[in-house]
Order: sequence, then C-alpha cells, then structure tokens
Amino acid sequence: MSTASEKFLHANDLSARQKYRLMTSVIVPRPIGWLSTRSADGVDNLAPFSYFGAFSSEPMIVGVGIGRRGDEPKDSLVNIRETGVFCTNMVTERHVEAMNRTAGDYPATTSEFEAAGIAPEQAAVVDASYVADCPVVMECRLFKEVGLGGTTSLVLGEIVAIRLNEGIADLMDNDFVDTSSLKPVGRLWAGYYAFADDLFRIDRPKIDRDTGEEL
Repeated sequence: MSTASEKFLHANDLSARQKYRLMTSVIVPRPIGWLSTRSADGVDNLAPFSYFGAFSSEPMIVGVGIGRRGDEPKDSLVNIRETGVFCTNMVTERHVEAMNRTAGDYPATTSEFEAAGIAPEQAAVVDASYVADCPVVMECRLFKEVGLGGTTSLVLGEIVAIRLNEGIADLMDNDFVDTSSLKPVGRLWAGYYAFADDLFRIDRPKIDRDTGEEL
C-alpha cells in the first residue's frame, strides 16, 4: 500500500514509453554498450546501447539489450546474427560526442565510422572493426541470444580478447584498471550522461560465517 508521500506503480498499468523512461532514469548510471559489428556484406556498423552490463567473469560475459527499429531488428543485431561476433568499445570522456553521432538512424548500407568521422581498426581475433583510439576494447563472440518476450533481445557475448591502450595498461595494478585514468562515461536518461569523476572507496566487511560477527 502506498502512502501520500509515495507513488506505487503496477508494471501492467504502464505504457512502453513509461516503462522505458522509468527504467532508464532510476537504474543509473549505466555503462554504454558501444558495439561495433560488420555486416555479411562488409559494412562496419557502430552504435551505442543503453542497456549494457557485465554478467560473468568465468566465462567472461557481457550482455546488451537490443531493441527493434519499427518492425525490424536493428543493424547491430542483424550483423551479430550473421557473423556471431562484435566488439564493445568503452565510452570515455573524449568519446562522448563521437558516440552520440553514431546514435543516428543511418541506413544499413552506411558505416557509422565514416558518418561520424571515427577511425576504425581491424580486431585481432574477431571479424569486426573497433574504435581505433578507444582505451579499452573487448572482442566478443556470441554466447547466446535470449528473446525477452517483447521487442528486445538480450545478446550475451563471451569476451575472447581485451585490448588495453598503453596508457591504461601502464596503470594496471593487481589486474585492476585505474578508473580515474580510464574516465568512463555513464548513461542516464534522454540526453543526460555522467562522468565518473568523484570516486570513493568502502571496504567490504569481513564476517565470521560461524558466529556472524564482524572480524
């Protein structure tokens, strides 16, 4: 039961637009799935996705929710189905404008790399291009596609290789990448984004599993 100071919403009472707006404005910030793919005809595609995240480290799995464009699957999903591979380019502060340009609704025959003036490079393991100056690139093979019952498919990709540029690699310590050097960008809602420029640390409590007391 809701009180006068809160609003309680049933999912079945919400329109598709309301669900999208609520999800994207309360589950924040989110990493951006900037996926580069290649069509069977050899056209390189580059597009950002709002629903993206890490799902597992063993195996290394990332997931991206890809919706439809009208009644048709988006070019990224078509390409992944055809080739079984893609690259995920981590969006950083210097890539915000370029990333936004690739969000345009271009024809399937147009490469967003060319349309947005972004230099591509050939991936080492998978048959796809990646953003040449991106500090972190994950080369992925399709692990599984899961239909979510509506207009969205969850694409799970297994990371088969990770490319770290020299500046990021030099800052690695115990296999962690220094986030302040990476300068990632988080997705919020509509045209809003967030910089990860106010970091803090909280150590996890150590609990004795037999007694439940903190060590």
